[in-house]
Amino acid sequence: MQWKALVLALLAQGTVAQQMIRFGCSQLVIERLDPLVNPGTLPSPHVHQIVGGNSFNSTMDPATHDLVNESTCTSCTFAEDFSNYWTAVMYFRARNGTYKRVPQFANVGLRAVGGITVYYIPPYDGKTTVTAFKPGFRMLVGDAALRKADGMQRQLCHRCYKSADGAGVPGDSQDGAPCTGSDTQSLPPAPCNGGIRTTITFPTCWDGKNVDSPDHKSHVAYPETGSFESVGTCPESHPVRLPQLMYEVMWDTRPFNDPDLWPEDGSQPFFWSTGDETGYSQHGDYLFGWKGDSLQRALDARCNNAVCKELKIQTSEEAMKCTKAQTAVEDVDGWLERIPGN
Repeated sequence: MQWKALVLALLAQGTVAQQMIRFGCSQLVIERLDPLVNPGTLPSPHVHQIVGGNSFNSTMDPATHDLVNESTCTSCTFAEDFSNYWTAVMYFRARNGTYKRVPQFANVGLRAVGGITVYYIPPYDGKTTVTAFKPGFRMLVGDAALRKADGMQRQLCHRCYKSADGAGVPGDSQDGAPCTGSDTQSLPPAPCNGGIRTTITFPTCWDGKNVDSPDHKSHVAYPETGSFESVGTCPESHPVRLPQLMYEVMWDTRPFNDPDLWPEDGSQPFFWSTGDETGYSQHGDYLFGWKGDSLQRALDARCNNAVCKELKIQTSEEAMKCTKAQTAVEDVDGWLERIPGN
C-alpha cells in the first residue's frame, strides 16, 4: 500500500486522512531459519527473507533472548527498532525446471536493499488509542502449508502492477487500499509489467496476557464486528486493541516477463519458497524488539511515515550496512535444481 494511494482512497470515502508509521527495512539475511515456528532447527524447512535487528538466530528463546540488548544494529529506518520481520521468498521456475530467486526492489519513496516495507497503523478515526506490543511479543499470520483459499487469513494478497515504470507510484491503474480491486489471494496468473507486491496484514486484537501461544496465533484475533479500518470492536476474549502491523514486499518479476520463459501451457511460473505455486502459503512472522516505550510514544503521537520526533532515525545507508552472514549456509540465489528445502 502506498500511503498516498490510501489517503486518496480514504478521502474518497469521506474519511479522515490517515496517519501511519511507514518505513523501510533492508535485507538482513536470506536463509532457512525460523526461530518462531522451527526454533533450533538448522536449516528450517524453507527459505525466508529477514529484516531488522542483527541478533536474529535459530533459537531466540523468549525467556532469555533480548533483541534490543543483543543487537548491535538494525536494517530498519528507526534506530530503536530491533524487531525481526520475515516472509517467504519468491522463486521463478524456468522451462528447463531450474529455479531462480526473484529479486526485490524498494517501495516507492524509500531507499533500501530489497527487504520489507513495515507499517504500524493506528485506528482510522484519528482518536482511538492502541496498545503497543510488549517485550517478548511474537506472532505469525498465514500458513506455509496452505494450497487453497479456504482457511486463508484476512488481508493477505498479491498486487499485479500493470505499469512498467514506477511500480506503485500513485496513478497506476491498480491504486487503492490493499487487498481490494484486482488484488488476489493467489499469485497473479499473467505477467506483471511493474512487478508483484505482496501484502501481509496481522490481527489487531490481543488477549492482554500472553505474548505468544503454541500456534503463535491464538493470543491475537480480528475484530468481532466490522474491521480494524472501521474501528470494529475486539472480542471479549481479546479485548486489547493493537496497532495494525502490515508488511509490503516488492518483487521484481520484470526480468522474467518474456513469454518465451513462461511454461508452454501459459501457467504462471512463480513459486513461494514453501514449494507453493498457488500463492496461498504466503505468511509473515514477527518478533517485537522496540527499545523501551519508543513504539508506544510514536503511536500516541500518531507519527506519519518515517517522520517522527519521538523516534531516532538512521540514514538509509546506515540501515543498508546492517547485514548478517548466513547461519544455514547454502546457495539461495543461483540457478538451482530445486528450491532449498523442497
